[in-house]
Amino acid sequence: MSTATLTRTEEWPGLLNRDGQRWHYLDTAATAQKPQVVIDAMSRAMGADYATVHRGVYTRSAEMTLAYEEARRKVAALIGGAEHELVFTRGATEAINLVAQSWGIANLRPGDRVLLSQLEHHSNIVPWQLIRARTGLEIDVCPLTEDGRIDLDAAERMLTPAHKLVAFAHISNVLGSVLDAPRAVALAHGVGAKILLDGCQSVARLPVDVAALAPDFYVFSGHKLYGPTGIGALWAKAELLDAMPPWQGGGSMIDRVTFAETTWAPAPQRFEAGTPAIVEAIAFGAAADFVSAHGLAAIHAHEAALVGKAREALGRINSVRLFGPAESAGIVSFALEGVHPHDLGTILDEENVAIRAGHHCAQPLMEYLGVPATARASFGIYSDESDIAALVRGIERTLRIFG
Repeated sequence: MSTATLTRTEEWPGLLNRDGQRWHYLDTAATAQKPQVVIDAMSRAMGADYATVHRGVYTRSAEMTLAYEEARRKVAALIGGAEHELVFTRGATEAINLVAQSWGIANLRPGDRVLLSQLEHHSNIVPWQLIRARTGLEIDVCPLTEDGRIDLDAAERMLTPAHKLVAFAHISNVLGSVLDAPRAVALAHGVGAKILLDGCQSVARLPVDVAALAPDFYVFSGHKLYGPTGIGALWAKAELLDAMPPWQGGGSMIDRVTFAETTWAPAPQRFEAGTPAIVEAIAFGAAADFVSAHGLAAIHAHEAALVGKAREALGRINSVRLFGPAESAGIVSFALEGVHPHDLGTILDEENVAIRAGHHCAQPLMEYLGVPATARASFGIYSDESDIAALVRGIERTLRIFG
């Protein structure tokens, strides 16, 4: 894969500043820039092709319904799933909450246990705390290895038949560490627990095949996959979806409504109450096509090479403390001695470099690392070595300013 091909600014309008200069965007882990092909698909869906779905008997509505369901097939196929196993949500956060409020409320009881890890995003912590308050379940926290991976040896020692769910990030949004997902699935199933994997950072960075991996639930978002905000997905095993009660009520998710009772549509429609995010779903499908065309193995190799070069360059700066494993997937978190990450981010912005500075919605991990926040540089398909060089120049200027 040619780096020049990936970084052509005419394909990535968001990589240019208003003055026409290249913007060194290193915040892809927060949200990815959008290729022109996704922008065009969204514009067509919102404009010339627009109509509602599932309800209209006129031609354009029927065509839009076909396009919407084709987007579901594309997104499901990206991770090796089937369309009837994929629920569109507003994002990965809503997908986890859906599992918690539907499967969790129906299946978790006082004394049951859920295993999380030290590096989880708040979206994979707070929903389980909300369910804990309603069901009386207990939450356990798996520690990390020295280099910042989920310690599956510790998980194996901790898991018992009382554990009904394991919920782990496939890739840490802070450390870039990659979970040994096949082993995690085997450990969970070994004690009879279900497993949910947070694939927000992995689906855009690694080949994922849920049919082979066999988790019970897999969640991810559109905007980190070079698609739009406001759309995400829950993939779940068909038998689990079929047994789960609806979470929200309204139009589209029903079979028949009377004042006496209501019967539900089959999954996945049962979990998609109201008029769906039609335009966003179609653009989500276009984003799935985009990464499939480039190849996720090639994307991962491209980003891994940049991570290696970034860590090498940052490692030569004495004031830099690096976090996470050397083989992280597309993400490098670090701290600059004597400089708060927010100050660093502000100075880098003056140098046309965008990073993320803060706790990254992972405050328990920050406490574990012993820092209030980190600076995070995260790469995408469009990143190249010029972004690393600009980052280093900005850090060197910051060190001069702070003496």
